[in-house]
Amino acid sequence: MSLRFVQGFKFTKLNTPIHRLDPRSKFMVTLGFFVAALMFTNIFALALIFLVQIPLIIAAKTIGRWLNSMRGGVTLGFFIFIMNFIFGTTFVQSIAFAIRFFAIMSAFSFFFMTTSADDLGLALEEIHVPFSIAFTFTTAVRLVPSMAIDAQTVVDAQRSRGLELDKGNLMKRIRNYIPILIPLIISAIRRSVELAEALESRAFGASEKRTSIATLKMRGGDAIAIFATCLGIAFALYVYFRVPLPSIVIPIQMPRIPFPKLF
Repeated sequence: MSLRFVQGFKFTKLNTPIHRLDPRSKFMVTLGFFVAALMFTNIFALALIFLVQIPLIIAAKTIGRWLNSMRGGVTLGFFIFIMNFIFGTTFVQSIAFAIRFFAIMSAFSFFFMTTSADDLGLALEEIHVPFSIAFTFTTAVRLVPSMAIDAQTVVDAQRSRGLELDKGNLMKRIRNYIPILIPLIISAIRRSVELAEALESRAFGASEKRTSIATLKMRGGDAIAIFATCLGIAFALYVYFRVPLPSIVIPIQMPRIPFPKLF
């Protein structure tokens, strides 16, 4: 078990032009990459969408954690490739679907690495999301890295007691994770109880009209980011409908596995 995947979604406060952007404009950028990635199935287009994000990651000074996140997602990306290849998709298209996964994962990793939970909550309130929903979402964002750290601590503790997670057949490996899941479940329940008591002691939900000490304000950099995103989506639409993209043809394809008839 590794924290690499979670590191790509953990916020660290830095003084960079990307971190100073309004969370709403950063979400627009993320949404633009997400829409463009879903739009294309061409391997060259998807690779370009993935590579365009790298300068933004470098500008945010989060390239190290981003690389750890990408390495942490290799297993899931390989699983996506294998499943598409087994069920009749061509070799190149299976690679394209895996690249699409990494492009979407990278986009959301960029957003969460550069946006604090407080700013995210303010942004949700600015777009008139109910405070209870915004609070629940931002609390989940805060707790995921903490739960991952707890999981790594439990794994290290159990391994120090001789627990072997990577040996034996599949069923044995699944049973080996039971001593890890039980402490994590207990820890999660304890956290939820402590959070509920803290909210009750502060009269959570007693007032519908809330004020905030901080407010969000769009600046020039945010306008540039939104304009660039709209321009990028317009360009993607033009390429999708008007430009024939090159393709790679490799005559490697698994025989299609028919699904069993249920009726």
